[in-house]
Amino acid sequence: MRREHSEFVLRRKLGVREFEDADIDAAIELLLEKNCLSDSRFAISTYRYRANRGYGWRYIENELKQKGVCSTIIQQLRNNCEIDWYLQAELAYNKRFGESRVENSTLAQQEHAKQIRFLQYRGFSSDEIFSIVSTHTSKY
Repeated sequence: MRREHSEFVLRRKLGVREFEDADIDAAIELLLEKNCLSDSRFAISTYRYRANRGYGWRYIENELKQKGVCSTIIQQLRNNCEIDWYLQAELAYNKRFGESRVENSTLAQQEHAKQIRFLQYRGFSSDEIFSIVSTHTSKY
């Protein structure tokens, strides 16, 4: 099984190995013609991989942008995705923190901040984060 690459990443990898720009262009064109290279396929693969590992849309979107996937493909992917991001955030939260509740107000505030940072890093929106964290935290 082979791994998908975006055109941008493949160009960068070939450039690092000091191939000539003309040779890189020719190779990329050939791969595109034979449908061996596809930014759309790469985006779908990355999306599935990250979503299955508990990452949110913002993380996935940012990774795709960094790897040179055009905004049109990213927007189409977002429109076609069938993931409940609130459920995804809940699953990531439960996997990391479980059902524990902290009663001490100072510790509770620190734990609350830690949970928020974790979900932010994972790429969930503010609405998703506060919906999940507020259902799992005790009153201070």
